[in-house]
Amino acid sequence: MEPHLRPLTLGEILDRTAQLYRTHFLLLAGIASVYAGVLLVFSLIQIGTQEALRATHMNSLLLWVTLAGTVFMVPVVLIAGGIAVAANNRAVSWVHLGEAATIRAAYRSILPRLGRYLWLMVMTAFIVWIPFGLLYGGFMVFVLVYARPRGIFARTTVQQDPQVLLLFGLVVLAFGLLTLAALVYAVLMTLRYSLAVPACVIEDIKARDALSRSAELSKGSRGRIFLLGLLVVAIQIGLGLVSQMFFVVATIRHNGALPVGIRVLQQLVAFCTNSFVGPIYATGFTLFYYDQRVRKEGFDIEWMMKAAGLNPAVDTSGLSSSLATGQSAAPPPASSEDQPA
Repeated sequence: MEPHLRPLTLGEILDRTAQLYRTHFLLLAGIASVYAGVLLVFSLIQIGTQEALRATHMNSLLLWVTLAGTVFMVPVVLIAGGIAVAANNRAVSWVHLGEAATIRAAYRSILPRLGRYLWLMVMTAFIVWIPFGLLYGGFMVFVLVYARPRGIFARTTVQQDPQVLLLFGLVVLAFGLLTLAALVYAVLMTLRYSLAVPACVIEDIKARDALSRSAELSKGSRGRIFLLGLLVVAIQIGLGLVSQMFFVVATIRHNGALPVGIRVLQQLVAFCTNSFVGPIYATGFTLFYYDQRVRKEGFDIEWMMKAAGLNPAVDTSGLSSSLATGQSAAPPPASSEDQPA
């Protein structure tokens, strides 16, 4: 049995994350580099397009071309990111259980069910962020339909209607309080469904079942999940800030208009940073998923029995009787979730 298939403390999960990252750096960074590469290509295309418009004195089109590029880039980058996360979950699962893993095998194993994984991520994002969307949508309708026509934002010396100002102030206050409540809701839902993607990938279950599975596995441990996520995100943000500090200073010195060479260099550094830090989040939560299965379902015993060629479905008393009589249970059928594609 793998020595790490036991209940782990939060510190041990972080140590195990760092260990897997060090020993399988090329594997994990290689998987993340696919997403980082897509982001790099789009960024370089956008820089090239902007410079071409400036060279042909078509600066009036810069804003529209940038907006169109962003609208087109966002879904493509999100899809590429979803693919990388799922492949990372698969690879971490293999190496955590002591099995061989490659970049190619990880991507080949998740591509047949890619639609399922992406749909799961869309469902999760919708559940988590729908209150924000409704709040901001409602507030913008209020601003456009009520506040703006009554001159709330107009620069004028004419005294505003006190009732209009009072109502606007109350709506802004309510919006702020509801936004805070929506943030709390988003955090709680994120914790509830934080293990959905590893469950979907590793157990080969449908998206809706993965949401239920995550809610079950995370129950009672969401405080630990919150701390894990907070630490991992802090590490990722810290590394990102360190790698981009030079460009922040350069932007200030050039009054916000970086030369094209520095902008290209910035994107190349961002590619390296995204490749390096991208796997940390998925690795940590895949390990936490296994830790919850060990704690709640005795997965370590199940894996030990499977490795010994015994049937994990039998109970402990049946196993003891079988061993006492010198008989062995039939080996379990090969599972596609335990072997690379």
